[in-house]
Amino acid sequence: MPARSSQLTFDELGTPLREVTFVVLDLETTGGSAGTDSITEIGAVKVRGGERLGELATLVDPGTGVPPGIVALTGITSAMIAGAPPLRQVLPSVLEFLRGTVLVAHNAPFDSGFLRAACERHGQVWPRPPVLCTARLARAVLPHDEAPSVRLGALAELFATATRPTHRALADARATVEVLHRLLERVGNLGVQSLEELLALARASAPHRPTQQQRRKRTLAQGVPSAPGVYLFRGPRDEVLYVGTSGDLQRRVRSYFTSGERRRRVRDMVAIAERVDTVVCAHALEAAVRELRLIAAHHPRYNRRSKRPNHTWWVVPTTEAFPRLSVVTSPRDGALGPFPSRRAAAAAVDTVLDVVPLRPCTQRIAAKGASATPCALHEMGRCGAPCAGLQTPEEYAPGVRALADLVEGRDDAPLHTAAAEIDALAAKQRFETAARRRDQLAALVLGLGRSQRLTALAALPEVVGARPDGSRGWEIAVVRYGRLAADCVARRGVPPMPVIDALRLGAQTVLPGPGPLRGAPVEEVRLLHRWLTTGGTRLVASEPAWTEPARGAGAWGTWAERARPIEVEVD
Repeated sequence: MPARSSQLTFDELGTPLREVTFVVLDLETTGGSAGTDSITEIGAVKVRGGERLGELATLVDPGTGVPPGIVALTGITSAMIAGAPPLRQVLPSVLEFLRGTVLVAHNAPFDSGFLRAACERHGQVWPRPPVLCTARLARAVLPHDEAPSVRLGALAELFATATRPTHRALADARATVEVLHRLLERVGNLGVQSLEELLALARASAPHRPTQQQRRKRTLAQGVPSAPGVYLFRGPRDEVLYVGTSGDLQRRVRSYFTSGERRRRVRDMVAIAERVDTVVCAHALEAAVRELRLIAAHHPRYNRRSKRPNHTWWVVPTTEAFPRLSVVTSPRDGALGPFPSRRAAAAAVDTVLDVVPLRPCTQRIAAKGASATPCALHEMGRCGAPCAGLQTPEEYAPGVRALADLVEGRDDAPLHTAAAEIDALAAKQRFETAARRRDQLAALVLGLGRSQRLTALAALPEVVGARPDGSRGWEIAVVRYGRLAADCVARRGVPPMPVIDALRLGAQTVLPGPGPLRGAPVEEVRLLHRWLTTGGTRLVASEPAWTEPARGAGAWGTWAERARPIEVEVD
């Protein structure tokens, strides 16, 4: 593709990784040939945006015995698979689970080859999903001195995954999910933000020699500390070219000047870089927050995310006599969001209008004197026709209150109504319509849950969390109104509470701003929420108590998981 002088638009950047649904798959088989051997076990995990959406797991009867060598490797015996369903029965469920996703596997050609051969053998159409190999991705991302081997077991050990591979399909798929997420953290730091860039990076993983320019610039890595933090490449006018983070600044910066760096765009950046600055951080959370803030402040041209940092979309009711829903980028209190794209926000508007009695039209309507002709929606009973003067602002107001109660988690009655309508459609055997409405409602539930989680955290004057640092010490963070206000580490043997008390006293004063997130950047609030709620973080203090609405979307999490094909198991 020819070079372009102008910056890429948001749409041209491709599919953001946070919007991509991955199905991480692992197969156990009777051997290594897709043409002559058969599948004995399937395990798959569906994930999007770091959240697990569902799992599929089943043994498969291959119609033959399991060779002794495979029994020794996997522990799957002929007796175990004797009562399992044959592949022709399982395959449709697997293909449905894969529909609309990116197939991920470790040594993906093996797994995708077996599935493709199975489709040919049983008369199914292979859906040709995009395929991502985590082994190739690891080789493209990780320097050789950090990962001499990219076997799944070696990567699981390197990343200290909670699930270790055991040569059983679901366990290996779960381990691969963790490896995938750790690799995605690395590619984000490398400037890869879209699915298209990710697939290209994995495809271009063949080794090559470092360029003369890379070798000449190795001196820029001298003096870089071996510590967690943020690094900034600076150009000839001292401008910031690129910002990244690493748990080991020295190792990461050195990797830019080795054969491990294959991306032309980054090599171009290295060619014009004149200096590398570093900011040592207490722990990874501080580094990640500093990276977000530095990108927002400097807009480095080689960071993809700096094109439109913190650019998200929200759904808000307009301020007029008969409010309607509007998609905006500058939200106010009571907004629903954030959404990663305008399209996702518009889809949420359509679903909200199905469950809340608000008008779908876009024209402004005066409080009195409206005399337009009612539209077809009025005849269908879906609009009170305020445009024709058939509804007063007082009669319209209950719909506005229902929206506010739904968004803020005070009343989930509209969700119950929508779920009942889906059940009624299914009872009438209108399965395709029911499935479409189910997926729309599940997306709305996820959006409401995200909105309520982030706004609840951003509303708090102070939250203090402590997470084990892996060395019997504690990583500590003070969060105020959705922003990181202070952080440190209490090393092993140091009583943590006096450290926490001193940290709170010296923490940055944060004044709340306008909007549902009190002026805090979306990505920072999201990052802090994830840190506070995962990884063994303990809540030390919260003023006032950190709560989420009892009738909010959180109570619908189980329903949203069941709303998709989740799990197929065979005893």
